[in-house]
Amino acid sequence: MRTRSGPRAAVTALVAALALGVAGCVPPDETGAPPPPTDGGNAAQQLGQLTVANAASMKGYSRDRFPHWRNTGKNCDVRDSILQRDGKDVKLSGCNVVGGRWESAYDGRSATDPSDVDIDHMVPLANAWRSGADEWDDAKRGDFANDTTRPQLLAVSASSNRAKGDQDPSQWKPANRSYWCQYAKDWVTVKHHWRLTVTSAEKAALTDMLEGCR
Repeated sequence: MRTRSGPRAAVTALVAALALGVAGCVPPDETGAPPPPTDGGNAAQQLGQLTVANAASMKGYSRDRFPHWRNTGKNCDVRDSILQRDGKDVKLSGCNVVGGRWESAYDGRSATDPSDVDIDHMVPLANAWRSGADEWDDAKRGDFANDTTRPQLLAVSASSNRAKGDQDPSQWKPANRSYWCQYAKDWVTVKHHWRLTVTSAEKAALTDMLEGCR
């Protein structure tokens, strides 16, 4: 094989070197940017790959089996990171979030006090337990509970988070119907990555919600 040489090779090498240099200057993203949107077709395909099973027993379940929130800096944790990621005009004390503006995608409610905001687990911890997480160790459950890479964590109004509880989409949907498509896609993305099961009712509800995607 002949080695490429000449002006074109030199330009290619320079571009590669500059790319590495730029990448090296970018600080690590500790809060985790929101994952890119998943299209409805891809979500429907992922939904079809999920195992359908009856919900398992809640025997042995405890939120303590899903250790959260993990530290992300001095006197702050994953909750602070998500508040900072999802808020606007966020005010910090060190890395601790003390103010800002948040709009809940679930119900459109706004908040300026972080104490009025909950960090929702898209797939609730108890639901995960019933759909396969009961067989994990606590370390893996901690990874799930603190997952900032998938759309698993979202800053929402405390009232909507508590109304949702541990219910799946066949039992609870956001009051904001315009968010149903994204909600279904995010739910499927999380369950697909973590290889969790769905009930037949849950799958039917997700299928209906995904059909509303444009």
